[in-house]
Amino acid sequence: MSFQIALDGPSGAGKSTVAKALAAKMGLIYVDTGALYRAIGLYTQRKGVDPKDAEGVAKLLPEISLELRYEADGTQQVYLNGEATGNKIRTPEISMYASAVSAIPAVRDFLLDTQREIAAKNNVVMDGRDIGTVILPNADLKVFLTASDECRAKRRWLELKEKGMETSYESVLEDMRRRDHNDSTRAIAPAVAAPDAILLDSSDLTVEECVAKVEALALAKMKK
Repeated sequence: MSFQIALDGPSGAGKSTVAKALAAKMGLIYVDTGALYRAIGLYTQRKGVDPKDAEGVAKLLPEISLELRYEADGTQQVYLNGEATGNKIRTPEISMYASAVSAIPAVRDFLLDTQREIAAKNNVVMDGRDIGTVILPNADLKVFLTASDECRAKRRWLELKEKGMETSYESVLEDMRRRDHNDSTRAIAPAVAAPDAILLDSSDLTVEECVAKVEALALAKMKK
């Protein structure tokens, strides 16, 4: 039996950072589901297809091969048709593409089996927006990580600056609020907390404090 941790929440709440650190600390496999959607968004953008064109995006799926690999330094890399995507999938533009294509049922179906298969075979921490509600509805632990809009936007802005991507804080905040609205109101698998998820506000917490809180919750579940 595998142990599954579902870590959901809006963009900039710290999901990926916390999930990666938690996986390293507890010896779990980290599955970055958002990166998979971003890779599909990148391919859609390269093909010149409107990411809201469900039929057009669905036609691209047979051309797409995705693979999660772990590099020598332990970092996870998404390969799109054999190409390491790196920071190409982390730009604000691709974030919006990822948000749009993730609302398309065919895209979600395309990735669902892949994600569940990984979780069934390994002890995992999986982060995204509908892990606890759709992908792993029977996860052993569900946490919905959030933070204030301003806090999340500042984190994402600083992250982009560190990667050499120049943009304004105001535009990041605007993009984030637009993406939040799109993700939480979409008809298919909206980004909302599962009824049995534990809410954790990271606004005033360090990464280490967040990791410690989720780890304590996980260890308590493992003892039951």
